[in-house]
Order: sequence, then structure tokens, then C-alpha cells
Amino acid sequence: MEYRIVGDVMQALEITLRQGEEVFAEAGAMLYMGGGMELQAKMQGGIVKGLMRKFLAGESMFMSVFRCNVPQAKMALANPIAGKIFPIELQGNTILAERNAFLCGIGNVDLSVAFTKRFGAGLFGGEGFILQKLSGQGLVFLHAGGNMLEFNLAPNEQLRVDTGCIVSMAESVRYDIQYVGGFRNALFGGEGLFYAVLTGPGHVVLQTLPFSRLAGRIQAAAGGRRDESKGLAGIGGGIIGDILSGD
Repeated sequence: MEYRIVGDVMQALEITLRQGEEVFAEAGAMLYMGGGMELQAKMQGGIVKGLMRKFLAGESMFMSVFRCNVPQAKMALANPIAGKIFPIELQGNTILAERNAFLCGIGNVDLSVAFTKRFGAGLFGGEGFILQKLSGQGLVFLHAGGNMLEFNLAPNEQLRVDTGCIVSMAESVRYDIQYVGGFRNALFGGEGLFYAVLTGPGHVVLQTLPFSRLAGRIQAAAGGRRDESKGLAGIGGGIIGDILSGD
């Protein structure tokens, strides 16, 4: 198997498979596939894991499995948001990723659902109680918004992060939440009420543009345009909206 990541902002993952090799990917991620490639919808990991992915993580029960039936064939998967695709090699270890981060996997990779271990982290941590758990031997490709920042945390080293910016972390990294502190900071700081606190050791990947943040900006801008069409009342509403949103 060979691969290359194409593009800068809206990236695609091109994969060259040899006969008998397979790739399993999120349903709907395919960009193209060449002749000799077979596509099947499979419930990866069995019915129990499929149901957990559907009803707990909000993902599809079925995944797309691409199999090469000729000496060599190509296919490509597309990033569904403006951002980056990046590989992580699994060598018997486990990583936890946000629910929508998984793009595809190659090899003996197990994909399941993991629960955050602390109630507070699950309730206020931005990703809810559910994370994706990836383990085994093989190569996985994750995608996220904007650019990626990687950290290798030393034992007991801490990193405070905006709750929506976490893409993945090693299972050894402890995940908790921390109140921002201070009335003015919480109300006017624009960073929300809580940080995610990550404590090493382990590898952490962050994204610079979570989709939720982008969607919020688009929604706010669309609301401002609607206000502009309402005359003076719209102007007043737009100003108040800007003050409240911190713009």
C-alpha cells in the first residue's frame, strides 16, 4: 500500500492498493476509485460496535470497505471539512479521537467507542461523553479543521486547551476540565467557561479551526445580514450581537 495526501486546504487522500489489500473508511468519504476496486458496506467490528457507533457516537453503523481485486488500483477519500488529513501509525497502542475525526484505516485496526472517565470532562468537555477508540496494528488517517499542532507531553506535564480543539490523544493522557475562573473572564473572555486539561505522558494533536467554531461564525454572520435588511432595528440588533459575541 502506498498513499499521498493531496492539496492544502480541502485535502484528499490518494491510496494505491495491491491485490487483496483493503481500506475501511467512513461512509460517504469516497472521492473516486479505479477499475478493479470493489466497494462493500460492512458493519465493522460486529453488530454491537455498529449499534454503539450509531446511537452513542452519532456515526454510521456501516463503513465503506474498499478491496483491490487486480494487481494494483487507486482510490481516493476526501476531507469533508476545510482542514488537514494526517496519518497515525498504531503498533499495538491505543489512541482516543474526537467523534468525527476518523477518515479511514488500513491493517488490523479496531474502531470502537470510548467513554470519558470523568463525569465533569464528559459533561463540559466539548466532546461529550463519547470519544472514538482506535487500537491495533496498522495505519489510521484522521482529519480535522484548519492546521494541526502536535505535542509530546512529558509525565505530569499539563496543557490547557479550548475544549473543541482536541483531535486525538494517546490513551495514557489524562483528560479533565477546569473552570476558567473569575466572573469577568468567564462572562467576557470569549473562551467559554471551561478549559480541557490534558496531563501527560502521551502524544496530543490539536486543530486550529474546530468545525463548531467555524459554523458558529457562519451562523453569526448570516444573522447579521438578516438584521441589516431590517433598517435601524437591524443595526441596533447587529451592534448588540457584536458586543455579546466579542466581535
